[in-house]
Amino acid sequence: MNTKRTFAMALPPHINESTILLDAAAGNERAFATLFYWYYQELGRFVGKMTDSQELAEEIVQDAFVKIWLRRETLAQIDNFGAYLFTICKHDTFAALKKIAAEKVLRVDLEKHLTEENDPSQWDKPTDEYRALIAEAVAKLPAQQQKVYMMSRYDRLKYEEIAHQLNLSVVTVKKHIQLAVQFIRKDVAARKISSGIVLILTTPLILK
Repeated sequence: MNTKRTFAMALPPHINESTILLDAAAGNERAFATLFYWYYQELGRFVGKMTDSQELAEEIVQDAFVKIWLRRETLAQIDNFGAYLFTICKHDTFAALKKIAAEKVLRVDLEKHLTEENDPSQWDKPTDEYRALIAEAVAKLPAQQQKVYMMSRYDRLKYEEIAHQLNLSVVTVKKHIQLAVQFIRKDVAARKISSGIVLILTTPLILK
């Protein structure tokens, strides 16, 4: 069975995908956000099954979208965006798994082998720097707001669970998160980081 083809077929394109790709290629962040929300969770679930790690799957898929956004002008030439996404994530997933395996058995030569492959996974990876900027913004949040945001974003707790643990109402939890996200986006935007990248890196992956 052709896994790539099967998975691509499992990710139906957005009904207006051709137009959306053109708009995103022109720098329209709203159009890019539409693509992101359309594919993010489903692609994350697939990568999650391969890695058996929600955190690693989230990182791989988010990195893929950041790479694509930084090279968004090429989106106008893409015929099958689902397959394109799959290719990037597939290479990144295999690279990540090989790296983990290499670290376990101290086979550092594998990393050199990976860098010799000419595939999208070897594009520059600026995502770590962006994540660091977001972490700095989170550190500036008021204590309660920061706690609620981190419990939601990093501990992946539901609003109801956070409310129960902190003895808050669900409405208050939602408000804290809303204000936190607004502050983070404003703080990072002041450093010339696009809202598209902030959207990608602040959206949790939910595997079910």
